[in-house]
Amino acid sequence: MTVSREDLDIMAAQLGREPRGAVEVSYRTPDGQPAVVKTHPRLPDGTPFPTLYYLTDPRLTAEASRLEVAGVMKTMQERLGEDEELQRDYQAAHEHYLATRNAMEDLGTEFSGGGMPDRVKCLHVLMAYALAEGPERLRLGTETVALAVEHDPSLSGTAIPADWPTSEELGISLVQATTVEGAENTGMFLPERERDQRS
Repeated sequence: MTVSREDLDIMAAQLGREPRGAVEVSYRTPDGQPAVVKTHPRLPDGTPFPTLYYLTDPRLTAEASRLEVAGVMKTMQERLGEDEELQRDYQAAHEHYLATRNAMEDLGTEFSGGGMPDRVKCLHVLMAYALAEGPERLRLGTETVALAVEHDPSLSGTAIPADWPTSEELGISLVQATTVEGAENTGMFLPERERDQRS
């Protein structure tokens, strides 16, 4: 597995630094940009790096950050504590993540990424994992991608596959997924009439 010089240069521009330990481009956007890079569990300088899939496309990193500010991690964490099926999905995704990473090099840790298997700590990791592995691998990652498209429909078919499950198909919505405080902090997820009243 190798990454082309062209892709490395694009990712360096995306990140503002050279990508470290890049093994392959695990997800490329419909408009042709490298967007998720698989990284080796140990960086060239020997530093352990447990994050297997790293999100690089600025359009996607920006959406993941907006969703975090809007409180999506908090509502996902609450659901994770109550929904046994969601817990099983998250645990299975955690185990697959470890197995995939350990196939390259076992770091001797059960830490995977994004807070798995019992916490939701980073939507960038969950989004990267879902895009790299497909919408069937990690429910909360799949939802994160869908919520990004709900917020910015122009991402569909450009940065995100046009056939990605929608938030409606997944039975979720930005209004449900954000906290009141998060909605107030961002303003972007409030129903239009509420935004008008607050402005």
